[in-house]
Amino acid sequence: MNPLSDREYFLKFVQTKMPYGKYTGTLLIDLPEPYVVWYHAKGFPAGELGRMLGLLYEIKVNGLEYLFDQFRQGEQPPQP
Repeated sequence: MNPLSDREYFLKFVQTKMPYGKYTGTLLIDLPEPYVVWYHAKGFPAGELGRMLGLLYEIKVNGLEYLFDQFRQGEQPPQP
């Protein structure tokens, strides 16, 4: 299953904030790329947060953050 094909997961992903550390309270999508790359090298945490950070890593290293700009501005995602 592609997590971004699931609307509920996508909404959860764009609304999830980092729960701890230097970037506590920052939306995952707004985490700096070097931090996400560092986490990738260190190893993502287990569980859902780790899966989300893995997805975020792929988004960041492929330059796809712009796809999330509308959500940063408070707009609602398009209906399927």
